[in-house]
Amino acid sequence: MARPETFDVVILGSGQGGKQLAWHFGRSGKKVAVVERQWVGGSCPAVACLPSKNEIWSARVAHVVRNAVRFGTTADGITTNMAQVWRRKQGMVEAEIDLHLGLYKQTGAELIMGRGHFIAPKTIEVALNDGGTRLLHGNEIVINVGTHAAMPDIPGLRDAHPLTHIEALELDHLPAHLIVLGGGYIGVEMAQAYRRFGCRVTVIEPGSQIMGREDADVASEISRILSGEGIDILVSAHPLHVEGNNGKSVSVTVRTELGSRTIQGSHLLVATGRIPNTADIGLDKAGIALTARGFIQVDERLRATAPGAWAIGECAGSPQFTHVSVDDFRIVRDNMAGGDRKTTDRLIPYVMFTDPPLARIGLSEGEAESQGIAVRVATLPMRRVLRTFATDESEGFMKVVISAQNDQILGFTMIGSEAGEVMAAVQTAMLAGLPYTRLRDAVIAHLTFAEGLGPLFERVAARSA
Repeated sequence: MARPETFDVVILGSGQGGKQLAWHFGRSGKKVAVVERQWVGGSCPAVACLPSKNEIWSARVAHVVRNAVRFGTTADGITTNMAQVWRRKQGMVEAEIDLHLGLYKQTGAELIMGRGHFIAPKTIEVALNDGGTRLLHGNEIVINVGTHAAMPDIPGLRDAHPLTHIEALELDHLPAHLIVLGGGYIGVEMAQAYRRFGCRVTVIEPGSQIMGREDADVASEISRILSGEGIDILVSAHPLHVEGNNGKSVSVTVRTELGSRTIQGSHLLVATGRIPNTADIGLDKAGIALTARGFIQVDERLRATAPGAWAIGECAGSPQFTHVSVDDFRIVRDNMAGGDRKTTDRLIPYVMFTDPPLARIGLSEGEAESQGIAVRVATLPMRRVLRTFATDESEGFMKVVISAQNDQILGFTMIGSEAGEVMAAVQTAMLAGLPYTRLRDAVIAHLTFAEGLGPLFERVAARSA
């Protein structure tokens, strides 16, 4: 066996947290290697976050143009050129690749393209994509291998060669009828985008509502908005079997409360969850344990079970958002330097990029109830926010969860234009420990969507004596 090359840090996977760590240590003069099997920069800039939001924006433009007559502009003969949608997205991806390669060169961190697996503690063998192998030893090891789309065990599904979010973003033609398995965030985002591009869309969700982690009123409002755009949504619909071939003709038979039903379509997209990429990379040989669900077992400082080994991002069970992976990078960076930074004291926001978007921070009403936390809840329809009088973006609502014991803001949800930006203001107040009354009484610029925070917080009931 060849003698291993020694590095200060070896990172398996080039996702958001891993590459940030590599560039940080590279700038500080450490010898760093990053092993990446396929996508320079990881999935976010290549096949996930940025590409999906790029195409979602193209779909929004199509929707605005089709409805331009409402605003006094006539636009006839509107069609979507999916090849151009793809080219716009791909141009962004290629620019991101160039940016990433430039940062590796600038920082001195070495990017090694190939498949890596552990053969011993802190030792990774890499089968290089262009042939040959390399053996790497790291004084510190960081695992950042991410997740992949789950493929449910439904008879006929694999044989139908369905799309995942990756293949859906590679389409250069418009499906006649897209069937989406899964009513979570990815499924819902892609369903609305393709409906706005002009194809028929059906969403199949086994649960009693789409977006099962949200309060019922939130899921109901998103469902109403999507249905209003012509998307067929089936809930409590359990797939029994799949027939046909994606891209030609495919059918999904489901069991519903009213009996079985078969949906015929041209394309099938599976968006039913994520599975960590931790199988077959030799973690047992490195002394790195997994959880029952296959995620890398880490403590609150993101240390794995083997000395000198860390894990970040989705493979470590962190919430599946790029901004969380960035924070994982900061946690590992500081803890490697002797700090004591933890995952247990962070407040994580998220946004589903539908139109209007859904944003949430902190506890939902349902989560507070399940945890036995007494709360006061207030809601405000977006049509009561003055900004919507000018823009006609009146769908959705704001919702706040306030402690019944004091005036602490426990959670905030918004379905509405610029929801993520408005949420950031509430998140800042939560991080600062401000009582909700400070936002209620704040002077917020007119006409903005954030201006709605004032009347929202005015609706919070007074505390019981």
